[in-house]
Amino acid sequence: MEDPGESRDALIDEVRALRDEVRRLNDQRYFRIESSVAQVALWSLLRGLAWGLGSVLGATILLSVLLRMLGLIDFIPVVGDWAQQTINEIQQAHPGLPPK
Repeated sequence: MEDPGESRDALIDEVRALRDEVRRLNDQRYFRIESSVAQVALWSLLRGLAWGLGSVLGATILLSVLLRMLGLIDFIPVVGDWAQQTINEIQQAHPGLPPK
């Protein structure tokens, strides 16, 4: 049988190790930053702006590539004509864009 004193000592050692680990985690820079409401709000705003900008740029690039590919399809006249018409309208609205 295990000595109750040994299991008590082992439990005390585990609690001390856990306390040290929690203290080490609390000293991390991330948790110190998150302790201020203003800093959390600013960080959330910056993350939201970056996410929104990335979404808009990604959608623009994806839609541009998709429309170009659809404009090259000649064997489906309706889709190809629609995409070509869309490309032409975009180029007329923005004359600085490079031609197809």
